[in-house]
Amino acid sequence: MGRGSRGLVPLLALAILVAGGQGTPGSDRPPAARSGRDQVEMVAVPAGEFLMGSDDPEADQDERPVARVFVEAFWIDKFEVTNARYRRCVEAGACSVPVGAAYHDLARADHPVAVVSWGQAVGFCRWAGKRLPTEAEWEKAARGTDSRRYPWGDRFAADRANAGYTAGTVPVGSHPRGASPYGVMDLAGNVWEWTSSLYRPYPYRAGDGREDLDAPGARVNRGGSWYYDPRYVRATYRANAGHLYRRIGDLGFRCARSSGPGQTG
Repeated sequence: MGRGSRGLVPLLALAILVAGGQGTPGSDRPPAARSGRDQVEMVAVPAGEFLMGSDDPEADQDERPVARVFVEAFWIDKFEVTNARYRRCVEAGACSVPVGAAYHDLARADHPVAVVSWGQAVGFCRWAGKRLPTEAEWEKAARGTDSRRYPWGDRFAADRANAGYTAGTVPVGSHPRGASPYGVMDLAGNVWEWTSSLYRPYPYRAGDGREDLDAPGARVNRGGSWYYDPRYVRATYRANAGHLYRRIGDLGFRCARSSGPGQTG
């Protein structure tokens, strides 16, 4: 695992989707729609540029330099993949069983699935007709276009995220006041989330090989978790882990899909 590894730090129609592509939405958020084999809510994120990275004094070197990045329109799961959703994939014979005990606890069916490898996350998203979000997509979904530190703004608030050494995961969507500018939930805390991107230096360039799904190397995790303090749940913080790495109890994922021709959510 590399320097950014968590092991080294303290424990709807397409026309509607694309409209207003450059601005960070306020109260008029893009629509949500049910999509994919699992038919869960997905949120539209419009095409456009945003500033990726951070020059915040708290930012690590791998969050720099800040660069303007263009992201095509896409959809992203409103919530992290839960134990119940993942179980349907296992029952369909398309996913392997996670090693974590929480997966087998029926009382935690609505908690995010955790202790999953990058390959398991990729496999679930493929089964659902989706994919993992890129690191750039994840960050834009989390902070919009106004360079905020957290999905809800610039100051951490304990009632907006499950973070800061709490007792463990909570049901997805438990902190609605922590929604991102687009209405995506739990992008800070609860569980870290896998992305499709290889862990490489900034500036982010999608065409430089970091989105090669067959390439070896550590993949980026985002969002922090229940076990980490506010510094690590900032929207720009980058962690990384190898393909087979499974952080006990706090590494999960959500899926995304492109909004190209014929894909209207």
